[in-house]
Amino acid sequence: MHLVKITSVRTHILHHDLERPFQSSFSTFRARRHLLVEIETDTGLTGWGECLGPADINAAVVRAMTPQLLGRSPLEIEPIWLDIYNQFRDQGQRGVIHTALSGIDIALWDIAGHHFDAPIHQLMGGAWRTSIPAYATGGFRPEGGDHATACAKEMAQYVAEGFKAVKIKIGYGVESDLATIAAVREAIGEDVELMIDANHGYDAIDAITVGRQAAKYNIHWFEEPVVPEALRAYQQVRQEQPIPVAAGETWHGRWAIDEALQQDTVQILQPDVCGAGGLSEARKIITLADIHHVRLVPHVWGTAVALAAGLHFHAILPPAPPSHEQRSPRLEFDRTYNPFRQEIIQTPIEHESGMVSVPTGPGLGISINRDALQRYCV
Repeated sequence: MHLVKITSVRTHILHHDLERPFQSSFSTFRARRHLLVEIETDTGLTGWGECLGPADINAAVVRAMTPQLLGRSPLEIEPIWLDIYNQFRDQGQRGVIHTALSGIDIALWDIAGHHFDAPIHQLMGGAWRTSIPAYATGGFRPEGGDHATACAKEMAQYVAEGFKAVKIKIGYGVESDLATIAAVREAIGEDVELMIDANHGYDAIDAITVGRQAAKYNIHWFEEPVVPEALRAYQQVRQEQPIPVAAGETWHGRWAIDEALQQDTVQILQPDVCGAGGLSEARKIITLADIHHVRLVPHVWGTAVALAAGLHFHAILPPAPPSHEQRSPRLEFDRTYNPFRQEIIQTPIEHESGMVSVPTGPGLGISINRDALQRYCV
């Protein structure tokens, strides 16, 4: 029997300039720019992955990791993960080492799915759910625009599309943010879940002020109120205001997340499979969330490759706790403008009345549109 071997690892930087830039608390997005990883084998099987964060840096690190992959079986997913991590751990136990490794790991799982003719969620133990309730992410501040007015209009549109939950961006100043939250709640009504994300734009004092005053608007969670390094500040924000605190997308792998959970920083944990170290590492983080008894609601940001990987991760999240009325964590469904998000796959991943189906095809369950890929590749 022929043992399949990895023959090449390619990086694809996708880029599109935005006519209407938008802002988080600390960044201005003038373009959508994401990195895909393609791994090829000598049998013709190809796998795709995606890296969270700056595309150029991730591409450079993936290229540095490539010699650890060539000639090996792509089915040796866990040994490859540990070998690569061990070679680079002295340069960083989190950050770009994990984000670059994420793209590689997801691509290997995609290959394994095609090799065994099974979706990733089946290879990882089976799905608890086949359709995921989604929340619409948007609400960034338009550059030079009125955030409250623009955000309220945008969120009302998502509700009209069928979403039962939305998340907006804050971190632009206490009074400004409270005005935006009030405007959005009025626009979407009382029955729609509303989450706020500060992208670590506050110190603990202002975050506590926002949390206390925004609580009357029935906020489902307060995401990244302070910088990810400030674990004691997270603990303080959690203790001194009533909204559940969420974070985890920038804590990356299991060691950083375990450190944060041991300090009782959050009630809701948000690992991203494209940043945590891939699906292999994300599966280990499920156990940490279970041990520390925190709610796990994964973060998703990127192209349809990231979305597909996120759906498979969502599918394997066990009910916590098991009960007759099992609660499914909501899928983050980015609605900000990104023309290549869905164009790069043959069949777009869309929602239906706020629900998104888990792919059932082999691997990630998607097929790359090479023509669209070429149009957006740098």
